[in-house]
Formats: sequence, C-alpha cells, structure tokens
Amino acid sequence: MIHSKRHGEILRLLQEEGTVTIASLADRLGVSLETVRRDVKPLTGNGSVLKMHGAIGLPSMAGEAPFERRMRDNAEAKRLIARMVAATIRDGESVMLDTGTTTSFLARELLGHRRLTVVTNSSDIARTLATVNGNKVYMAGGELRSDSGAAFGASAIDFVSRFSVSHAVISIGAVDAAAGLADYDLEEAEFARMVLSRGQRSLVITDHTKFGRQGLVQVCGFDGFSELATDQPPPRDIASALAEAGARLSIAAA
Repeated sequence: MIHSKRHGEILRLLQEEGTVTIASLADRLGVSLETVRRDVKPLTGNGSVLKMHGAIGLPSMAGEAPFERRMRDNAEAKRLIARMVAATIRDGESVMLDTGTTTSFLARELLGHRRLTVVTNSSDIARTLATVNGNKVYMAGGELRSDSGAAFGASAIDFVSRFSVSHAVISIGAVDAAAGLADYDLEEAEFARMVLSRGQRSLVITDHTKFGRQGLVQVCGFDGFSELATDQPPPRDIASALAEAGARLSIAAA
C-alpha cells in the first residue's frame, strides 16, 4: 500500500472508530510502527488528525463524544476487558455499575449470567440486564441525560449509597500517574466515587487510550480502588503508582 493510499485508509478507520492506536494501525495496514508514525506525522501536522497517548483520533471527536459514538471507539478493546471481568463475576452475585461505554460492554457480557442483582444509573445497562435470567435490577432515579440515558445528581448518589455489593465497577475517562482517576463532568465523578465505596471489590475498567489523560474532576487517587482492568500494560509511571497503592492490575489478552 503506497503512502497516499495509507493516508486514506487511516482516515477511513478513524471515521469508523473515532480513535485508533498506533499499534493497531501498524497491524491492520501491515507495516511497521515507524512507517505508521511517518504516515501520521503530516496528518497531525496539517490538523487532519489529533495525536493522543499512543493513539490518534479525529479533531471533531476530541473530548467526551456522544455516548453512541464512544461505544464505537476502541470497541474491541472494551469487549476484551468486559469479557475478562465478566468471567470473575459469579451467578447470584451483586454488581454496581456506573454509566460508561466499557461498563455497557460489561453488561452485555453478563447476559450469560443468572440471578444477578444489578444496581446502576444507566438506562442502557438496566435495559440490557433487566427481565432476563432471573436478574434483579435497581436503577437510580433522577433526570436522564439525553446523550447517555443515565441519571445523576444527589438523588442518584443517595439511592446507590444504600446498597453494599460484591462488585462495584466504574469506567473512567482519564488515568494520570500524579492525579489518579479523573472524569470530565462533576456529577459523573461524584457518582463514580460513591460507586467505588459500595463494593467489597472496587474495580476500574478502562482501555489503554485513557492512560496519560488528565480529566477535569478527580474521582480518586490510586488508593481509592482495589483493581484496574485494561487491555494493554499501562505506562511505567502509572504501573508504579498502582503497585505502590496496592491495586491489582489485570490485562485482557486477545
């Protein structure tokens, strides 16, 4: 594939998926990492493509994209993470899930489980797991956001604070070695913080593109959860911060 054709293929993949890692591009285009970086350089230079940590994306998709678009971003990585985490949850256990694309993927992977008790603020997750396999689903109340169909605010936080569950799971928008976990919305960060406090096991699930990002609102430090599940090893500084805090790191293999 010649240079200009690869440019076209890179832009096509970005239109379909939102963001793509450099490693994934090299694999899919059948070229070396160095070749991909050379191909990407003029695209980032002229503003066609936005460079992120180990990945690239379209400028129009920077920041927090609408929920449905974000469900397409790094979908295979999120599916791998969700499958790994679902395998650690047993029939009959209780799970609390905040709203997020990776937690929505987890809900779909839990469709094979039976008699789960699920607590969530996400209408997508509630709709996925309610009325099947003997599950009980409790959904936090409040005004539903138009983009994600999730409830936030004081009433949602108060509702989930009444539960104690086996597995408390959140997805996250940014993981930084100095700042810890962060998100881009105050209410989402406050809700996620409450979720983590309600589980015997507190689990953060996120794909590797969130590493090195800095969100607007801190959720917690690395000592605020027991486990992080992702699809690729994090950078050394983040791995060290996890180890120092005693948080377990789980990496999903393809």
